[in-house]
Amino acid sequence: MKWWMFCFVFACVACGREFRIDGHLEDASPLERSYSEVVVPGNIAPLNFFMPEGEAIVLSYEERRIVALCRDGAAIPHMKEWKKLLAAAKGKRIRAEHCVRTEEGWKAYRPFCLTVAEEPIDPYLVYRLIPPGYEMWHDMGIYQRNLENFDERAVLTNEQTGRNCMNCHSFCMQNPDKMTFHLRAKHGGTILSEEGKVVKLDTKTDRTISALVYPYWHPGGEFIAYSVNDTKQLFHTHHRNRIEVMDLASDVVVYDVRRNEVFTSPLLFDEEAYETFPAFSPDGKKLYFCSARKRSMPDEYEQVKYSLCSIDFDAESRTFGEKVDTLYQGERYGKSVSFPRVSPDGRFLMFTLSDYGNFSIWHQEADLWMLDLKTSACYPLEALNSESVESYHTWSGNGRWVVFSSRRGDGLYTCPYIAYIDTEGVVHKPFVLPQKKGNFYKRFLYSFNVPELVKAPVSVSRYRLLRTALQDECLKVKARIDN
Repeated sequence: MKWWMFCFVFACVACGREFRIDGHLEDASPLERSYSEVVVPGNIAPLNFFMPEGEAIVLSYEERRIVALCRDGAAIPHMKEWKKLLAAAKGKRIRAEHCVRTEEGWKAYRPFCLTVAEEPIDPYLVYRLIPPGYEMWHDMGIYQRNLENFDERAVLTNEQTGRNCMNCHSFCMQNPDKMTFHLRAKHGGTILSEEGKVVKLDTKTDRTISALVYPYWHPGGEFIAYSVNDTKQLFHTHHRNRIEVMDLASDVVVYDVRRNEVFTSPLLFDEEAYETFPAFSPDGKKLYFCSARKRSMPDEYEQVKYSLCSIDFDAESRTFGEKVDTLYQGERYGKSVSFPRVSPDGRFLMFTLSDYGNFSIWHQEADLWMLDLKTSACYPLEALNSESVESYHTWSGNGRWVVFSSRRGDGLYTCPYIAYIDTEGVVHKPFVLPQKKGNFYKRFLYSFNVPELVKAPVSVSRYRLLRTALQDECLKVKARIDN
């Protein structure tokens, strides 16, 4: 640590003991709207409290008190003192006072509170970083961030793989040792990493319309649900939704990891319907997916309304149920469902709802909704939604946290937000993923895609993944698909 940084940190710690508030303001703090009643995990890195330069935040619980002065756009508490405060206040509320310097000394706005949850969040978050537009899409990578501090490292970047596309990373039940993701164009293939063994798959078969995409692991780890899609893109010149991504055809299949074979049901392989975005239930007995009636594309792309559906699945016999249940009828409500994700206890299903289509991450109207699978109640998650896009959501292993991507800042860049969800499905105000520097989000020129929580760092080395990605040989996937 440089000498001046050490002096600043020491001053902040000392300031926590000696900092004196000389008076109070009657007004609410500008921070109150963003941080009041936020629930934070006890193992999270220090929050970024965005405020004008030179102001301060005072955080206290009982006799413990810390002060953070604003630098570079945010007040960020000292790591060691923050951790001690969270540990002391576990399950309790922390008092927060936003302070400004006046001629009479430091004065504080009306205080507000944050709560420290009893339940921790999974300590690692894996995401893809990519420029928000398609002009520089070739510069991207999959990264993992330690949520307990500010450490980030690459799982794999495409600077050594021909600047190709890499996407759709997925983990089995937050297990970093069971991972899959795709490489497109040069060195194309699907990377499958299991307990240190890494293989590259050629998942295009003579019975499917494309390689496998949008993966979701069965909880037992022996199956991965995918969709196969004939996808096209359109670009608007005058529309608030800049890009349209649409399917001309799509089906849902399941990949058997042990047999290296894909199989499906006629109910998931209908030529007159689009089926996509599969997701297994936590007990593995149901497969959720989105389905829409086939339309004339691209003329009727705004008429495509995906419904939320489910079908029974028997892992032992590798068979599906004989009927599809529709849980949310897209055409009936004039809306479209994407990205279904079920809570680990099987009680709630979170999904994205937009006006049409299946690629809601480019739809400004896209919001997060919740379906209570016990009561069938369906409702918008108002505490999480904004005037811009909310999507790409993931549950924590204990079901008490959700991470999602939002474009609420400027409508262009997606940033990851974290929110607490209680046992009854009530969500609390989200906070943006903390960063080491206060001006990080103003200067960072990449979007965060597909945030996925994991219980530990990805164990397979970057070198091992790169070596497998660059090899020409691929394990050819077989297909058992009957009409």
